[in-house]
Amino acid sequence: MFVPHAGRRYAAGRNTDGGAGNHTQVSVLSPFIRHRTIAESEVVAAVLASHSPSAAEKFLQEVCWRTYWKGWLEQRPTIWRDYQRTVTDAHDTLSAAQRDDYAAAITGKTGLECFDAWANELIETGYLHNHARMWFASIWIFTLRLPWALGAAFFMRHLFDGDAASNTLSWRWVGGLQTRGKTYLARPDNIARFTEGRFGPVRGLADVAEPLPWVEPPSPRREFVVTPIQKGLRSGLLVTDDDLSPWPALAGEPVVTAALLGSADGVADNVREFVTALSADSAASIEQRLGVAVQAVGDVDSVVAWAVAERLQQVIMPYTPVGRAADCLDGVVERLAEHDVHLANPLRRWDEAAWPHATRGFFPFRKIIPDLLVLASADPT
Repeated sequence: MFVPHAGRRYAAGRNTDGGAGNHTQVSVLSPFIRHRTIAESEVVAAVLASHSPSAAEKFLQEVCWRTYWKGWLEQRPTIWRDYQRTVTDAHDTLSAAQRDDYAAAITGKTGLECFDAWANELIETGYLHNHARMWFASIWIFTLRLPWALGAAFFMRHLFDGDAASNTLSWRWVGGLQTRGKTYLARPDNIARFTEGRFGPVRGLADVAEPLPWVEPPSPRREFVVTPIQKGLRSGLLVTDDDLSPWPALAGEPVVTAALLGSADGVADNVREFVTALSADSAASIEQRLGVAVQAVGDVDSVVAWAVAERLQQVIMPYTPVGRAADCLDGVVERLAEHDVHLANPLRRWDEAAWPHATRGFFPFRKIIPDLLVLASADPT
């Protein structure tokens, strides 16, 4: 169990990438937090039960970074749509030489030992240490000179914890698109030190990291489209892989049926298998706890068909943030309304307390972390 190590031991060793099967200095909880089989607030509460906030500061900040990224993107959803368009455009405009370099990069055949090892670890295991992700993205952008969005898409295809916010915005940060003038340069000495010499000295890396062309991000929107539950309606539960523990969203409201949206398209087979297994566990838990059958749905049409067949007046769905599941459900509110079905999408208290403060950089956001710790201790769900 990781919790006993979340204090000073984590702070001292968190930057060390031990390689595949040896990530003992970090929690490796991100795939489960991403799909919320365990919530950020639950992780924070467990850590605070064993450590003081000061002793576990670094770990708690890392948990809050994920929340910050989610809130930042939720207030600027066009960034996700722009990224998706950029992926398509980048594929279409690669030169012949870039196509060769891209093919080598995604198959781990660039000749850069560390980069190729990380590419293969990602493909085989669905995971990379955070420090390796930063090095990989930097080499992709500044050494291989490949479009950043194609690298982000490569990660999204292969990461078990592939998340629209954390992944997209981290790649933007490395390339200088997230914080103006701020980039991340992968340096041979840093790689050698934090891989404990496994890849040192690395030769042939870029020695400068000039920011990619700056585009001013849109102003943050101040409100999220959250619709509360209406009491006393015949209700069904709709679950996505963004939140596979939907109990806080229900707030005790009874449901007569449930559906689970499959949205793991465009990902590697092992990622699909991982998400499918988590979803199956969630479905079994729903059936056991609520005593209702869980139906598989795949798009807006099938969600509407399920709601109509079950004679629902209301569908309750945990808030679906910007990303693949939200894309899959685009237009669902209007389609359900055509059949007089209300969609309620309650937001978790943790997100409600944190996201509105993700308007600028992380350092201003840090001011509310003490409040989040108090909230998690009082209400881990």
